[in-house]
Amino acid sequence: MNYSETENARAAEEALKEAGFQVSQKCCSRPSCFDFAAKKDIITILVKLHSDIDTFCLSDALELEAIAEHVSAASLLISRKTREKPLEDDTVYSRYAVSVVTSKTFENIVFRGAFPLIHAGPGGYYVEIDGEVIRRRRQELGYSIGKVAETASISRRTLYGYERGMAKASVISAYKLVKALGLPVAKPINVFGKLGGQRRCFLVKAKQAISGNTLLLKIFRKFIACDIVPVKKAPFDFVIGVPEEKAVIVGGVATDKEPKLDKRVDEILSVSKVVGAHPVLITDGRKPPNKDILCICEGALSKIRTPEDLIANVK
Repeated sequence: MNYSETENARAAEEALKEAGFQVSQKCCSRPSCFDFAAKKDIITILVKLHSDIDTFCLSDALELEAIAEHVSAASLLISRKTREKPLEDDTVYSRYAVSVVTSKTFENIVFRGAFPLIHAGPGGYYVEIDGEVIRRRRQELGYSIGKVAETASISRRTLYGYERGMAKASVISAYKLVKALGLPVAKPINVFGKLGGQRRCFLVKAKQAISGNTLLLKIFRKFIACDIVPVKKAPFDFVIGVPEEKAVIVGGVATDKEPKLDKRVDEILSVSKVVGAHPVLITDGRKPPNKDILCICEGALSKIRTPEDLIANVK
């Protein structure tokens, strides 16, 4: 992360804290697909600062979405430019299905609850129309579809599609509808929503990534029938969903030779606390001193048969 990204990350973190969010430590003990986790009420987000969204790679996006899905969080990228062009404020971009906004847009959302209305897509800028608002307002005014369509300079078929949520509108068309009906018609874009949908592709890459890690491979094989995802770009190394317990396990795999283990464990504990997960550390013998985390030595893994056993040990 360069100086600019570091400053923006600090600003985003301070904005979240000022707005009442609980924020984790910044994840910097090793390369990570997100910088920190944040939570307020029912909203949980994993935030990544990236100066140019075109350099945010597919593998990082897939891993970020997989982690977010497991911890019931939204993923959000804060950036400044794309293809050497600055991003527009109050607009939502997308990079491999991860929502992207500017720092100013992010602050507007966090402080004022002002979610953007405009989405930047491959074909330009568009908005999602609230069809129910259009239909109700049209009926209140006693207007036919034909009259509203004529006033807004759009076709009847297009307006019919708007009312039934079957089409998105250009910014110009949305503005014309506002003038014709006298009230806002665009739906705010909830960037804190959970997208998902890329996990199958990610799992293929994830299985390849663990092939060189004997201990992680052992864990993966033990829990292969469970909802486990190995990760590479995070402070932790795997995430396990435990539906029966309505719980999530966030686990690290450590060796005696790891120089920044203490720092990494601190980050695992901090992120786990924010997202409400159970932190676990699997080691080949070393136990970090003065760390409030369940440590399980490699030899003791044979006694652990299910994720529920891990949770029982944590409790």
